[in-house]
Amino acid sequence: MLKNIHHIAIIASDYQKSKEFYITILGLTPIREIYRKERNSHKLDLALNGTYIIELFCFPEPPSRLSRPEATGLRHLAFEVNDLEEAIEKLSQFEVVAEPIRTDEFTKKRFTFIFDPDQLPIELYEK
Repeated sequence: MLKNIHHIAIIASDYQKSKEFYITILGLTPIREIYRKERNSHKLDLALNGTYIIELFCFPEPPSRLSRPEATGLRHLAFEVNDLEEAIEKLSQFEVVAEPIRTDEFTKKRFTFIFDPDQLPIELYEK
């Protein structure tokens, strides 16, 4: 029945700031960008390594999402990286702060979290 994850939708409060974060800082590739006048909203489709993965929406005055305390619903978005220190260093050049590196108790793989402009947790998980 299910084959793959088709995409993940993210709602941003500041379109330009989030567009810059996901394209310039994280390195995702824009596929399609539209402004939907009837909804007064922007929509940006983004790809990673040629695969469509994120719909970035921006609506006027969306309510904030709770990250702490953790709320019901989608917890975070996770990206695999080859070298955690290298990824953290590159992100720090854009003033993106990573939490301390932790080790998954089951897989023994290292990971950390960063946050997008709206404080959506983004996990970086070392391959």
